[in-house]
Amino acid sequence: MNSQPGLSFEQAPPFHQPLRFFLTAPLFLLVAGVLLAMESGGLNSRWSAGALALTHALTLGFLAMVMLGALMQILPVVAGSTLPASRTVAMVSHAALTLGTTFLMTGFLRSSPVALGSGIVLLLTGFMVFIAAATISLMRVAGSDTVRGMRHALASLALTVLLGGLLALIRAGWENPPMIEGASTAHAGFGLLGWILLLVAGVAYQVVPMFQITPPYPLLLRRWLTGVLFVLLLLRALVPLHAAPAVFVIDACLAAGMLMFAFVTLRLQSQRRRKLPDITLDYWRTGMTSLIACVAVWLPAQCWPAWAKSDARPLLLGVLFLYGFAASVVTGMLYKIVPFLAWFHLQAQHQAKAGTIPNMKQMITERKMRLQFRVHLAALLLLVAAVAWPNVLHIHAGIAVALSSLLLLSNMFAALRLYLKHGGRMS
Repeated sequence: MNSQPGLSFEQAPPFHQPLRFFLTAPLFLLVAGVLLAMESGGLNSRWSAGALALTHALTLGFLAMVMLGALMQILPVVAGSTLPASRTVAMVSHAALTLGTTFLMTGFLRSSPVALGSGIVLLLTGFMVFIAAATISLMRVAGSDTVRGMRHALASLALTVLLGGLLALIRAGWENPPMIEGASTAHAGFGLLGWILLLVAGVAYQVVPMFQITPPYPLLLRRWLTGVLFVLLLLRALVPLHAAPAVFVIDACLAAGMLMFAFVTLRLQSQRRRKLPDITLDYWRTGMTSLIACVAVWLPAQCWPAWAKSDARPLLLGVLFLYGFAASVVTGMLYKIVPFLAWFHLQAQHQAKAGTIPNMKQMITERKMRLQFRVHLAALLLLVAAVAWPNVLHIHAGIAVALSSLLLLSNMFAALRLYLKHGGRMS
């Protein structure tokens, strides 16, 4: 069964393998919202315990959780290569990521070396198991545009995890080594621009034309963007921070790549052949607009020292990139992936005829998705405002994030309930 050129749906893993990641992710977004509502520290300084816990709730608990689940589905379907021992990999990586993120957040909030150490061990275990399996899977196939993007993203994830483990151990009490500031910058760079942006770009080459009925991405962009950005990130990690001219050139090139991806995506979406309303398109447009806003916040610091030293700048960047760009695009992907998988597995299991099982649009109704999008957008605007007035707006922003996560979780369960109601099996 293969309804799209180049896709191998017959190799898709059982529904429960990616679904466990998708259903867990909103819970960490809920925790992030509750933490933010309880205290304003998460938006006062990026180095505060609250800010570190919030950041990793978003990056590990929500974004990485969804992205690993999506890769479990995308690797066999798009790349045509199944994960070795996929059932074991799913169980180990999901459990380790869930527990490891929980321990890491606890370690930050309580300044507990034991919790931090436990979190590091669990996260390293979970990520390395997944990265090893995904690497084997990607080595088996030829390098398409999407496969190349996934390879660069996985390499970035491996570097992010190793640098993050080092930084967490230092926070737990290890002696600070030289170049610790450079390691922190590289950790953030590989995690945000390497793992998240490169994976989104690589997957977008396939899912944007397929799901949103747009023209394909330009060939040169598909062929070169992720590789060039990955090399730039490597250079950024190796160039000393005090080498200002080189850093400025690299940052400008990274910014140009981000803008190119965002503007090309928006242009393709404006040319879509199907003009019917699509809430997932709104999520992508919000994400691309936020990515452009990130560049507008990031680059002026190179010529404006006061803005570079401002506490608000990194916090605003974090809000725009993690929640505005990444969380928006990832949520938009979820609203395509989960209904499609529920429909696909029902059809495959029962060889159902048209009209005997719910279609994709019935799995999660447009009205429910649009309500959650409005709350998500309100949360984004409140988070941006809360960077300027954290003591006043942190409660409102936290409540909005928590409510958005609950609506997202409810929508995921709505698709699952309909799937089970029509005889869908989880194994």
